[in-house]
Amino acid sequence: MKFVEARDGTKLAVHEMGTGSPILCVPGGPGRASAYLENLAGLDEQHTLHLIDTRGTGRSELPADRESLTFPRLADDVADVIKDLGLQRPPLLAHSAGCLVAMAFVAANPDAVSHLVLVTPPGRQMAEDMSDLPELRAARRDEPWYDEAQEAAGMLAAGNVPGGLRRELDRAIRPFGYGQWNERAQEHAATTDGQMSLRAWAGFGPDPSYDFTPMLDALRDVQAQVLVVVGDRDGLTGAKVGERVAARFATAQRVVVPGAGHYPWVDQPDAFRQALLDFLG
Repeated sequence: MKFVEARDGTKLAVHEMGTGSPILCVPGGPGRASAYLENLAGLDEQHTLHLIDTRGTGRSELPADRESLTFPRLADDVADVIKDLGLQRPPLLAHSAGCLVAMAFVAANPDAVSHLVLVTPPGRQMAEDMSDLPELRAARRDEPWYDEAQEAAGMLAAGNVPGGLRRELDRAIRPFGYGQWNERAQEHAATTDGQMSLRAWAGFGPDPSYDFTPMLDALRDVQAQVLVVVGDRDGLTGAKVGERVAARFATAQRVVVPGAGHYPWVDQPDAFRQALLDFLG
């Protein structure tokens, strides 16, 4: 692990694993430490993974300026890490809410990375199409956890949920995030609470008046090769959102991983790893 000092002095932890050409990795959550990315289904066997703990999570500092926890500001941290590590147009991989950070970064720096991999990007913040979400969830109705998860999802969608109750509801909906709620998925999900920073989570979203339009329009100028990866059983964000996110770029590939949910490296590690290796060449 290495600490990188951001432009405002905040110390950011960057974990390194593997050998080979570098890939810079931005976790989601929002507000979750990068450990849940693991080694991305063995991607570290052919690449060196640099996994950032975003500010306020994991081993990174929680800054006094809480406004610096918003995703547009986290994009500046990506630039600072690239500079400090001396990376030259590295591939950039982001997961879930981290995709917003990555998109904000490449929108402001269209030629800064060679490849951009967006894994199960979110849609709600950008008002993207998540119309397949009810059907994907309903397909799990015969599973023993479904009723509780569906009720929790409805309460979360209604909003105004106090912090303590939100934790309970988040736990209840976790099975929707996996293609199968098996032992492997349950073990991965069980790490969530210890890796989450509620302050980083609360600070991630910008002011309600924030206009996404300039950032999304700027994605047309991104010069990187772009890959959007979704799981066809993702009951947290849906799979359809991947089409809309890919369409924001001038050219982008989209891969749908069969049998995978929001964490495809957990559900279908071989298919996920091969899709990334094929894309990265």
